[in-house]
Amino acid sequence: MLILGLQGSPRKKGNTEFLLSLFMAEARKYGARTHIVDVCRKHIEPCREFTTCEKKGFCPEIYPLLRKADVVVPASTVFFYNVTAQLKALIDRSQTLWARNYRLKLTDPNRGMRRGFMLSQGATKGKNLFLGVDLTARYFFDAVGAAYAGSLYYWEIEHRGDMEKHPKVREDVAAAVKTLLEPYQGRRKILFAGRRNAARSQMAAAFAQMNGGKIIDVSMGGVAPAEQIDPLAAAVMAEKGIDMMFRIPESLDDALAGETPETIVAMDTVEIGDTRASARVDWDLPDAEGLDIEGMRRLRDEIEARVSDLIQPPTS
Repeated sequence: MLILGLQGSPRKKGNTEFLLSLFMAEARKYGARTHIVDVCRKHIEPCREFTTCEKKGFCPEIYPLLRKADVVVPASTVFFYNVTAQLKALIDRSQTLWARNYRLKLTDPNRGMRRGFMLSQGATKGKNLFLGVDLTARYFFDAVGAAYAGSLYYWEIEHRGDMEKHPKVREDVAAAVKTLLEPYQGRRKILFAGRRNAARSQMAAAFAQMNGGKIIDVSMGGVAPAEQIDPLAAAVMAEKGIDMMFRIPESLDDALAGETPETIVAMDTVEIGDTRASARVDWDLPDAEGLDIEGMRRLRDEIEARVSDLIQPPTS
């Protein structure tokens, strides 16, 4: 389970950074992995409205982390009733993800389980202070395939240290994180292991996320990860309406550096070493490299059927 924080304030060690860091620390108590992007140091260019994303579903400034994340948590102070310009630039560049879903009719496999939670604070006390922030957050979450799961907004936070001094912030964050992460608790942890994590394990992970995300916490990795997804594998998954764009092959070592999986599903007899996993399943699938389109389709359908069997609840 990955929680992605988007730190949108240009001020270092300010109220926004404190609030987001507090939220992430609380999430780690529930076993979540956390990653914070300091948006203001990424120099993201504003959208130039070339509409390339609506034709091809591709944009050079979109981040694979948004696809990998289970929970997306933007955090921003209020600038003129909205988020900062730096965070807004990132939000605008997420149009490509909106286009892939609504224009190209492709579904991100993790869309059904991803959640979005907004954090913000502002200096004034007007009742409409967060209207723009909230509306922007809701549309952003829809674009990146995350269901809106709530927000924490704080009025009259102006000077450095005000957020840390707030009498209820720690209680608020603890309650919010507990509610937010409850649906992710108790899921079976399954890791799909391959050689290059470019085709077979990627397809298996995608089917498991899409059809079993409520009961399975999916991870994947390769012994010698490729630089990118196999284009043919992505193409045959797109025939099923499943979007593999922005999914990046990962190393098995990185996948195993987090929580220990309960079950490792190996695509073949790949050597994965001592993982302390409770069980290992070997699928003995043919290598995807060199397959033609028909061969890749047969491999895809075989993997889909095996994943369907795998995610069935155990019989008593």
